[in-house]
Amino acid sequence: MKSYTPARLFSSSARLSIPKPRLDYHRLLSDPALTAQNAKLRAFPLPSDHLSRLSELRASQRELTRLLNASRAKQREVGNLMKQGKGSPAEDIKQQAKDLKTQVKEYESALLAAEENLLDMALALPNFSHPSTPIGPEENAVTLETFGPPPTPADQARDHTAFAAYFGFLSPSSSATTTGASWPYLIGPLALLEQALVNYALSIAVKKGYRPVAPPDVIKSDIAWRCGFQPRDPSGSSSQTYHLLPTSASKKAEPLCLTGTSEIPLAGMFAETIFPASDLPQKVVGVGKAFRAEAGARGADTRGLYRVHQFTKVELFVVSDQEGSEKCMEELKEIQKEIAQGLGLSVRVLDMPTEELGASAQRKYDMEAWMPGRGNWGEITSTSNCIDYQARRLAITYRPAPSSPTASIEPSSGPLPFAHTLNGTAAAIPRLLVALLENGLTYEKKGEDVVYTGLRLPEVLKRFYVGGDELGDKGKKGVITWV
Repeated sequence: MKSYTPARLFSSSARLSIPKPRLDYHRLLSDPALTAQNAKLRAFPLPSDHLSRLSELRASQRELTRLLNASRAKQREVGNLMKQGKGSPAEDIKQQAKDLKTQVKEYESALLAAEENLLDMALALPNFSHPSTPIGPEENAVTLETFGPPPTPADQARDHTAFAAYFGFLSPSSSATTTGASWPYLIGPLALLEQALVNYALSIAVKKGYRPVAPPDVIKSDIAWRCGFQPRDPSGSSSQTYHLLPTSASKKAEPLCLTGTSEIPLAGMFAETIFPASDLPQKVVGVGKAFRAEAGARGADTRGLYRVHQFTKVELFVVSDQEGSEKCMEELKEIQKEIAQGLGLSVRVLDMPTEELGASAQRKYDMEAWMPGRGNWGEITSTSNCIDYQARRLAITYRPAPSSPTASIEPSSGPLPFAHTLNGTAAAIPRLLVALLENGLTYEKKGEDVVYTGLRLPEVLKRFYVGGDELGDKGKKGVITWV
C-alpha cells in the first residue's frame, strides 16, 4: 500500500489489484440480532440463518487460525531439533516434520475456504444506519427544511415533454431509431442548457475548494461492487448495470461496466491510499455520464427526461477522517442548497428512511424540486455519508493526527483507521431541466390548444449559456427571458 502524495491522485500507473475488503466482524457479530434487524429495516432480504451461519464461520476461522499457528510453532520447534540433532531418532523427527507440513497445508486450505465464505456472507450485509435515520419506506422521509418560492400550482400544460415537443427540442423518433426509449437527444437550447448547468454547478464547487476531475465512464465491475453498487436489483430479477462484453483482444481483462454515477470512479481513484490526517478531507468534483439500466421500469416517470438510461451528472466526492464526516455531509448539503437556490427552484430537503439508503449509505439527504407539469416533487440531488463502508472495501486509510481520538492507532500496534467517504449530487442534468422547464415555461391558451410562448430562466445561467434568446422556428417561436 502506498502513502499519499498530491501527484499520486492523477498518476497513470495502474494498480493490478486491491486487497480483499477488511470488514469489522466484531461490530457485525457482537449483536447478531441488531445486525439482522438493520438489514431488514433497509429492505435487504437475508436467509433467517444468515447471522448464525456467519457467527459459526467466524468461530471456525478463529479456531483454524489457532490450530494453524500452533502447528507452525510446532514445525519451527521440530526444525530446530533437526538442526541441533536432538530429540527422537532422526527418522522419527523427519516423519514428524513431514506430518506437520501436511497438517499446516490442510489448515491453510481450510482457513482460506472459511475466510472466503465468511467474507462473502459478510459482504451481503448493508452498512449500519445512522441512529437518526427514519425507519421504513420512501413515504416515511422526514422534511428537514424547505426553501425557494411557493410552488406553482400543478398544471398539465406545464409538462416539459409537451413543451420540448412543441419546439422540437427532443427527438423521440431519433432515439427509437438509434438506441431505444429513454435515450434522449437534447436539441438546440436543451443541449446548451445542459452545458450551462454543468458549468454553473462546477463554478460553485470549485469556488468551495473542490478539485475538478474528468473521470472515466467505464469502470471495473469489481470497483462498482466495492462501492456498494450491486450488479442486480434486490429481487435478482433484472440487471441495473450495463456490462461490457470483452473484445477478442481483452477476453482475459477484468470485467468492465458503464458507471451508474461518477461517485464510483471518484471513489476508485483513492483506492489503496494512506493519507496523512493533515491532507483530509480530500474534495473532488467530477463530471461524467451516468448509465441506469432500470430507467424503463417505472411507469409514468419514464416519460420525457425524468428517468432516462443515460444522463450527465456533476458529482461531489469527499474522503474524510472519521471525526469530520458528519460536518462534511452538512457542507455537501449546503453546496447543493446554494446551487438550487440560485436556480430559483421550490425545494424540500428530506432525511431519507432506511429502505432508501441502498447498501453503502449510513445516512442520506435528498433534495426534491417541485415540478408542476408532473404535479409532484422530484429528486434533484442526493447526499450520502458512507462512513467506512467503501473505504474498507477500497483500502482507504489515514494516519491520525497526534491530537485525534484515533491517534493511538499506529502501524506498530494495529491497523490504521479507515477513512470515511461521502458523495453528493451537484447537478443531475435531466432532473434540473425538468424543473426549470416546468416552472419557467410560458404559454397561452387558444381554445383547447396550448401555445408555448417562451421560457423564463435564472439569471445565474446566462453567462454560461452560449446561444441566443430565441426559441423555435417554422412558425413556432418563443423567447428566453433571464430573471
